[in-house]
Amino acid sequence: MKKWILWAGYTLICCYGCAGFLDEAPRDQLPEEDAYDTPANIYLNTVATLYNYVGGYEDSQGLQGTCRGVYDLNTLTTDEALLPTRGGDWYDGGLWQGLFLHDWGVNNDVIAASWEYLYKVIVLSNKSIERLTELQNRKDAPVELKNYVAEVRAFRVMYYYYLLDMFGRVPLVLSSSTPMKDVNQSEREDVFKFIVNELQAALPYLNEAHSNQKGEYYGRMTRPVACFLLAKLFLNVEIYTDNDWTDGSRPSGKTYRVKIGSQTVNAWQAVQAYCDSIRGMGYQLSSRMADNFVAYNEPSEENIFTIPMDKHALQNKMQYLFRSRHYNHGKAYGLSGENGTSATVETLRTFGYDTDSVDHRFEDSFFAGTVLDPNGNPVKLDDGSTLEYLPWAIRLDVSAQPYEKSAGARMKKYEVDLKSTKDGKLSDNDIVLFRYADVLLMKSEAKIRNGEDGTTELNEVRQRSGMYPRPATLHNILEERKLELVWEGWRRQDMIRFGTYTQAYTDRPQLEGEASGYTTVFPIPAKVLSLNPRLSQNPGYEKW
Repeated sequence: MKKWILWAGYTLICCYGCAGFLDEAPRDQLPEEDAYDTPANIYLNTVATLYNYVGGYEDSQGLQGTCRGVYDLNTLTTDEALLPTRGGDWYDGGLWQGLFLHDWGVNNDVIAASWEYLYKVIVLSNKSIERLTELQNRKDAPVELKNYVAEVRAFRVMYYYYLLDMFGRVPLVLSSSTPMKDVNQSEREDVFKFIVNELQAALPYLNEAHSNQKGEYYGRMTRPVACFLLAKLFLNVEIYTDNDWTDGSRPSGKTYRVKIGSQTVNAWQAVQAYCDSIRGMGYQLSSRMADNFVAYNEPSEENIFTIPMDKHALQNKMQYLFRSRHYNHGKAYGLSGENGTSATVETLRTFGYDTDSVDHRFEDSFFAGTVLDPNGNPVKLDDGSTLEYLPWAIRLDVSAQPYEKSAGARMKKYEVDLKSTKDGKLSDNDIVLFRYADVLLMKSEAKIRNGEDGTTELNEVRQRSGMYPRPATLHNILEERKLELVWEGWRRQDMIRFGTYTQAYTDRPQLEGEASGYTTVFPIPAKVLSLNPRLSQNPGYEKW
């Protein structure tokens, strides 16, 4: 029993075999006969509760918003942003430098916590599916249950999508009664196929509602959200169907065949089909990119899937602005800051910062230069001088430098909610996970990879921000994805797909005998492997 509990704590796979685990009995809990007496109560107690885990309040919880979790692994391991060591701040035993240098090893706490979080939600989803299936077998089962089951299945595989992307070869556990000894590891291609099949099967039962907008489907898994995931899956098909990502070769998206409706198409055509489906459900670009990130951004016609935020009613944190800005910058808003995350030099170059051709989105994405308070007055440091962020001074370690506390352009993508609480971590800007600008860029890229012209979609995004047209090439698409989607948690996936993630921008030394490109997936946490001999480590990490 002790070993089982330890396994559940680290992996949260099959944890329902442990007696009493998650079987809480709070005094205000409804009796079971009342909890499932109406379709509304069934939904609340089997489906709605799952959405509490999309965001988070504690470290490593939620798909975005908190620190030391999924977002940091997808952002701070790339050429987009870093958390520099600033004297006694932000070293943390080499954690943040290690992420940027791809020097994380198999005992990294952030990696282990992310694995645990993702499987926790999968386990809870399994339990909901089983309860719904039991209810469906009743003679008086409400007709709505088939839609609830489809919603939870689609929700569950969204978490498998993150595991597929980040860890490659992972266990597919679909039952709460699977014994620990029977848990097996699936090949990456098999996980990919499972996710695709589950989403395609769920689509007809999902509502077309815009889940970013308030109403019955606010914050839920709807058809456009599922279509977005399917487009992402096929856009990355050459990565996700590659069971040996260290051999220098990939499958071909042009030859991969998939059935959509009555048609059989290749992967790039599938991306386009799902992007077109999203457009057909009424999404369009907002007049300004920044409109999607303001406080009370629920009316956006561009955002597809968000984490609902309400500083009074919800406990979902958004820590990224707080973590990035200087302490005095936060004080100027009546809030606070941690003086951390900054844009890399590579990002500054992509935006054309400090040139005559700087991208117009730089102003909406970064604080740089003299920092102003809400009234337009310069923010002062404790010594009375003016706070000025120095973008080009950024380094992985700026300790003992004159610019130790001021190096780096800081995050500005979300509007500062001046009425936010908890030092600015609880606000009313819904956190944007998926949006329509990404759909257009996915379609443009898929067209290029299929030998077509993706210029129209690329320049629709650029025109919205007042930028000059560019021809649709893979190089331009990769740049555009950073320009448009910076700070949104996509950079790692994009760099892997374009083959730039393991290039030597980090100045990381190559280890002797190191497998090529193995850091494109994270290691299976060592503590997980120690509890199940059926699981094996991802290639390249065996020597860690």
